[in-house]
Amino acid sequence: MSEDRSSSQPKSWLEKLTDLFSDDPQSRQDIKEIVREAAQRSIVDTETLTIVEGALQVSDMQVRDIMIPRAQMISIGIDEPLSDALGKITSSAHSRFPVMGDDQDEVVGILLAKDLLPLILNDQRDDFRLKDVLRPATFVPESKRLNVLLQEFRATRNHMALVVDEFGGVAGLVTIEDVLEQIVGEIEDEHDFNDEDSLIKEVDDGTSMVKALTPIDDFNEHFGAEFSDSEFDTIGGIVVHHFGRVPECNEAIRIDQWEFKVVNGCSRRINLLQVTAAESEAEADSDSAH
Repeated sequence: MSEDRSSSQPKSWLEKLTDLFSDDPQSRQDIKEIVREAAQRSIVDTETLTIVEGALQVSDMQVRDIMIPRAQMISIGIDEPLSDALGKITSSAHSRFPVMGDDQDEVVGILLAKDLLPLILNDQRDDFRLKDVLRPATFVPESKRLNVLLQEFRATRNHMALVVDEFGGVAGLVTIEDVLEQIVGEIEDEHDFNDEDSLIKEVDDGTSMVKALTPIDDFNEHFGAEFSDSEFDTIGGIVVHHFGRVPECNEAIRIDQWEFKVVNGCSRRINLLQVTAAESEAEADSDSAH
């Protein structure tokens, strides 16, 4: 009698998930398919599916895949006046900043915004020296795996690392938040597209969505543009350079014959651009005449 009652009891979600592993998974792809099937059967919710897939994905990704490019970094110069540094800190709302020397590849250290609070509260600005409050910088290669980087962040309690290329130059920076976003996911909007192999997507006649990390050569080839890649590697780097800062969402700027509108990004970087052919001055004058 008790056996009948036991067999009639509903299985827990863990028991149901275990049933799916009737055949031992041979790869991470097998695990993904099993968890996706579990989501289809409502054994786990879509948020759990996203986290599991993200956790498996980070072991296949490298720092170069998610780093903030140097052109989009917000840094502070070692000889920069305190007033200018405070302006960057308040406008960006970041908590950590790389401090650079005279050479853009010379990283002097990391400034934590909270380290400036005692100086400001105690009105010690006249005696302020940026070098006195800097923390040591951590450097990682572009090729480091994200799962290894996350372990190092946790072990050292660091939240930011400077990314260096094969020649030892600064290629960008990466934070622990950037890594965690690969696991828990980012908030998407109606403009996002998820095709990993597609950097440019035409959404309307004359309008395209372009990922900020699109190489300049690829952008030029697609649009017939002639942007130089001597200073920047990506179209996002050129846009940030012309703004003179990291622009906010819905901000737009005209560069040459193109109009770039930021449709997705955060305070540290831009992710997605809406690109349209800008109206020429002659056409604008003709329209205004009519």
